[in-house]
Amino acid sequence: MSGDLWTPPATSADVLSKLDEQERYRRFDQLQGRMGEVWDAMRLNHDDESVVVIPSITLDKAVASSGSMTQSMEERFLFLLMLLRQPRLRMVYVTSLPIAPEIIEYYLALLPGVIPSHARSRLSLVHVDDASPRSLSEKLLDRPHVLARIAALIPNRTRSHLVPYNTTELERDVALSLGIPMYGADPRLAPFGSKSGCRRMFAEVGVPYPLGVENLRTLDDVADAVVGMRAERPSMDSVIIKLNEGVSGAGNALVRLSGLPAPGASDERAAVMGRLRSMELESLTTPLDVYLAKFAEGAGIVEERIVGEEIESPSVQLRVLPGGAVELLSTHDQLLGGASGQSYLGCKFPAAPGYARAITEHAETIGLWLAKQGALGRFAVDFVVVRGTNGEWTPYAIELNLRKGGTTHPFLTLQFLTDGRYDPTTALFMTPRGHEKHLVATDHLESEMLCGLTSSDLFDIVARHGLHFDQSRQVGIVFHMISCLTEHGRIGLTAVGDTPTEADRRYREAERVLLEEARLALEEAPLPV
Repeated sequence: MSGDLWTPPATSADVLSKLDEQERYRRFDQLQGRMGEVWDAMRLNHDDESVVVIPSITLDKAVASSGSMTQSMEERFLFLLMLLRQPRLRMVYVTSLPIAPEIIEYYLALLPGVIPSHARSRLSLVHVDDASPRSLSEKLLDRPHVLARIAALIPNRTRSHLVPYNTTELERDVALSLGIPMYGADPRLAPFGSKSGCRRMFAEVGVPYPLGVENLRTLDDVADAVVGMRAERPSMDSVIIKLNEGVSGAGNALVRLSGLPAPGASDERAAVMGRLRSMELESLTTPLDVYLAKFAEGAGIVEERIVGEEIESPSVQLRVLPGGAVELLSTHDQLLGGASGQSYLGCKFPAAPGYARAITEHAETIGLWLAKQGALGRFAVDFVVVRGTNGEWTPYAIELNLRKGGTTHPFLTLQFLTDGRYDPTTALFMTPRGHEKHLVATDHLESEMLCGLTSSDLFDIVARHGLHFDQSRQVGIVFHMISCLTEHGRIGLTAVGDTPTEADRRYREAERVLLEEARLALEEAPLPV
């Protein structure tokens, strides 16, 4: 081991299996105490610096319900290959299944000022050959020999760290097994990221949030809560029920309250219970009894649904650096859809300036509080904003995501490609050349017709129609989740432009071209004999 920095030894699978939670966290705390020195050392361009990327979808099982979808979600973070712009950095990228070589080539070709073959020589791809929808971290912990192989690819553990998607005890154990610190939130902070926990935190720090009640487990609990909320706000016409650990809106349900007996009426509670039994689930594939069983097991909340003539759903991305400094990274307007408009589909960046500064102020308050609790890495705060009759926007904090999320990869793709920065005071993203940049992104460009295309077909379409990223103008399209195109008819993309209108136009054009090419491919396919 080179260098004069000391790091705790890796923990073998045999030893790890014998450690209780208290001892695992003692060792984890010791390891995480090294993150500051590792972070500083990695900015000195050493020839033995490295990162290990393990994009395990441990929390989002609802959105990674099959092996191929799990793989595509893991590949969603291939934008991190752009870190190989650093000429000496080595990267180990781990997935459940092998990544198609042409997909790797696509991302390496995006690197400005870098010879792709040189970047490829510093990239090690490791896969576990497990197509099950289990999380990648679970798969790795079941295979100590794969973890040993990853550890052997780390040139110097004093100058390496783990980059996860989310952080649970599973990712903690992977970090312990590799003997490198993890750039992510301590799993013990997870309660603050639950729906109940973040509402309590919003109240503690003084950030506005919707009327509601936390820590509910039964329909009776919810009925009592709604009766109490109606007494406080008789005009409330709908509420949202949320699972504590629901992700991307999939754990939400809408309950309409208009037409109920007046608050305090003798038959009010029975009528409320009737509405609860006919709640509208955001997930169309989840039966009510299954949803209620999840609610009883993990608890949840009910809160007022914020409504108005003009309403938006922005979010703020932040990060806490080793040492505790808080950085405001970006604002986004979320694009929502689904049964009742609560499912995350994509985003626009940056958020509209009319409310961007207001939500960043509240998000910064939350970030500073989390930093005091020992948070580390990226996280996001979701808001709902409604415009009043006076034209002013009123923000309400609704969720805290202590992990990377759906807005992380579009923003970092833009940042890595342009070296630009978001300025919270102007609510604009500017490149070093002084050019403004905007993006529109989605993980959900979906159509059955797209199943007729392969990744090779996609890259041919990109070449023929110019759907690439133009490095000279720093505008264009970057695709992601490419591996689920053929099986699921789904792909993600980030469209970058100099104005909001241009970003939207490029997005619409890419969508139109892909669907038209898919239609033509189906028409030209030979008929079955």
